[in-house]
Amino acid sequence: MFRIRLHGRGGQGIKTAGRILGTALFNAGFEVQDAPRYGAERRGAPIFAYVRAAREPIHERGVITTPDLVVVVDESLLPLATAGVTAGISPETVVLINGTGGPAFWKQEFAIPGTVLAMPPGETPPQGSGLPMVAVACAGAAARLVGEIGREHLEAAVAEELSEIGPALLPHNISQALAGYDAMGAQANLVRESPPVLTGALSRPGWIDPPNDPLPQSVASILEPGTSALSLTGLWRTQRPVVDPTKCHKCSWICSTYCPDNAIGAGPDGIAQVDYDHCKGCMICLAECPSHAIEAIWERDAQADAEEAHHGT
Repeated sequence: MFRIRLHGRGGQGIKTAGRILGTALFNAGFEVQDAPRYGAERRGAPIFAYVRAAREPIHERGVITTPDLVVVVDESLLPLATAGVTAGISPETVVLINGTGGPAFWKQEFAIPGTVLAMPPGETPPQGSGLPMVAVACAGAAARLVGEIGREHLEAAVAEELSEIGPALLPHNISQALAGYDAMGAQANLVRESPPVLTGALSRPGWIDPPNDPLPQSVASILEPGTSALSLTGLWRTQRPVVDPTKCHKCSWICSTYCPDNAIGAGPDGIAQVDYDHCKGCMICLAECPSHAIEAIWERDAQADAEEAHHGT
């Protein structure tokens, strides 16, 4: 059985990539499970999807704890323990990462015991499509690493799963998937099937009988502040809200009230200020600002401008 996990952030197409890979495996004659796993968080939150594929009926259920292949669409997830990217990785696991760090750096920095590969740079997305279509290219690369999927199986899977995006973008998505597939030609068939989990070796969970505490003792109490401020959730952002001080009416109680992460407040002059360390880029503030003083810009453009300004000084 092939056991594959795909890690990324909400909005990067991880759910769709898992479905493309699962459908491609199904087209190649496999029995397949594919499912995403995420909670109630917003765009940018760490999520993952998993795919199982076998020639026989699959009786395993639940998330994959011992993956044969791990695909990481966003390298910024690697240092986040909550993302669980390296959980269950063994020396036999193949890890495919999209980013700029490089296989040698990732392997040493994050103590990855298995084979580490890097996704090659992708193409620029067509005008109006938004984010680079990295996930679909990663799905294509994963299909080649598995080695049991033909190009025709992958192309048909992309066409089926992305049929609703329209004729303008579908050809480019197919092209990206096939480019990822071709890029892993030298590593084709690198991922090996692992044996089934022997359920007889698993111990039966014990029963825990919780005590009945008196009500005052059972009621939850927050005695100390948590550490959420130390979690820089601004790393999740793909777009950032920018306040135009010439349009701001200094009614920051509106945007700050609607901000689900309390990442907006008033500066000394009363103009709304955004805490970019914790702003996740949900853009609720943009929708609620009565004076339309907030606009959204791509995070990559904001970072490029900041770097240019830094070098300019």
